[in-house]
Amino acid sequence: MDEQTPIPTPETSPAPEATEKKGGRFASEVVEFIWETVKVVIISLVIILPIRYYLVQPFFVKGLSMYPTYHDKEYILVDKWTYRTSVPKRGDILLFKAPPDPTEYFIKRIIALPGERIVIKENTVTVFNAEFPSGFVLDEGGYLPESHITEGNLDVTLLEGEFFVMGDNRQHSSDSRAFGPVDRNLFSGMAWLRLWPFDRLDVLERFEYPPVIE
Repeated sequence: MDEQTPIPTPETSPAPEATEKKGGRFASEVVEFIWETVKVVIISLVIILPIRYYLVQPFFVKGLSMYPTYHDKEYILVDKWTYRTSVPKRGDILLFKAPPDPTEYFIKRIIALPGERIVIKENTVTVFNAEFPSGFVLDEGGYLPESHITEGNLDVTLLEGEFFVMGDNRQHSSDSRAFGPVDRNLFSGMAWLRLWPFDRLDVLERFEYPPVIE
């Protein structure tokens, strides 16, 4: 009997139509994924941008000019809404564009208001205004340690829309004693919530000075 050589069976390959369908489905899924991602980004921007512009602004404290109220590298949220509906108050901790360089931001405390006269002399801050034409010594015991000395010797009368600001760490703060009053147009908002570090997380309430004793 003659030996028969087996006939090789050709390998089966996917039909061209099936390959095209699979490739088309993959491309469709990629396009759908990209579109869904774009929609998420757009919706996030629609929600976040108004909040970022009108309500709150994140801010990293840099340096020790506000110590011990705020420490270096603390992460806070700045309330941008309050000053749209009410006037800044003495004692507010303010975020504003730095007069020496408007591309940077400073954080300081409001010490004197528009129209007031402020005199700094011998570690004493005296404020003169319509209510107290003879002046009153500002009681800063609620936020200044006794060891913090207010250096300087100046006498400044603020114009309309001007505020006198100083850091709580008076001996290590570049503030209105150096660059002068800050115009209201430079204000960004008021310090509101400390988010980091967690062990110092808190809401900063607006400071209320004790009554003036004449």
